[in-house]
Amino acid sequence: MNYRGFAKHPVEVSEIGFGAWAIGGSWGPQSEDDSIAALGHALDLGVNFIDTAAGYGNGKSERIIGKTLRERGDSKVFVATKTPPTSGNWPPSPYDIAEDRYPESYLRQNIEERLECLGTDKLDLLQLHTWTRAWNRNPTPFETLRKIQQEGKLGLIGVSTPEHDQNSVIDLMRGGFIDAVQVIYNIFEQEPAAELLDVAGETGTGIIVRVVFDEGSLTGRFTPETTFAEDDFRQNYFAGDRLARSVQRAEKIRADLEGTGYTMAEAALKFALAHPAVSTVIPGMRNAKQAEMNCKVSDLPDLSPELLNTLRGHNWRRSFWYGGKA
Repeated sequence: MNYRGFAKHPVEVSEIGFGAWAIGGSWGPQSEDDSIAALGHALDLGVNFIDTAAGYGNGKSERIIGKTLRERGDSKVFVATKTPPTSGNWPPSPYDIAEDRYPESYLRQNIEERLECLGTDKLDLLQLHTWTRAWNRNPTPFETLRKIQQEGKLGLIGVSTPEHDQNSVIDLMRGGFIDAVQVIYNIFEQEPAAELLDVAGETGTGIIVRVVFDEGSLTGRFTPETTFAEDDFRQNYFAGDRLARSVQRAEKIRADLEGTGYTMAEAALKFALAHPAVSTVIPGMRNAKQAEMNCKVSDLPDLSPELLNTLRGHNWRRSFWYGGKA
């Protein structure tokens, strides 16, 4: 396992981290035994960065992580979690008020819940789970978090980008309001490379990459006939013709990888890790086999400049839908 600096912060993290959404639920059937085995094997293979959230099974993911780390005595593992806004629009509406969605009393109460679920007295990284650029002129929630940080309950402070406006956090980075950003960056979604990732490098903001497999389509395992369990959020993510279009795009990537020695999943991880601003990538790991497959990618050779450039050609501006092409 290779390790990287977390931007300007005095910590080194495994470049392959553990994405802990699936062990909390919402991805179809998931046994707790498999979850514990996945996490334990990932830790054995050198993973020292875990990302979770309050919303991953209403604290279930956090509780599994906390229990596992206590039983193993792993005190040097860096755990990032997230606090959602109060109930309402997701992502927040431009007309929402920051103090209504992230009021101080609520943030304090939610942080206490995160500490209890994880079984710790200090969070390594607390991220707001979504944002809107409407709040950038007066980002009061981060002022509250800085106060709580000074009280000793928070290490670093960050934000997870809203899916359809990831660049909304750039002003926060430049203003010094946050220490880390969790961003969607993959072979299909390359917009962060236009500015966000470079700004992270300039400001010393740690970058955590999520959705590196585009919720599974970039692993090459799906076909147009793939179905998902009733409690699997991907039923909605790939609704309508989205799955067929994603598979069609993914097959073009498969063709470009022929003879390179990389599987689609390996290339997806290496693509995200190729940007120097990226500190860690957090694929989901639902069992020990997935942990093995993801972690071993750290030891593979980097993508050649030629292959990296080829993969850049698969950038998919999904909002530009009206041309009729997949």
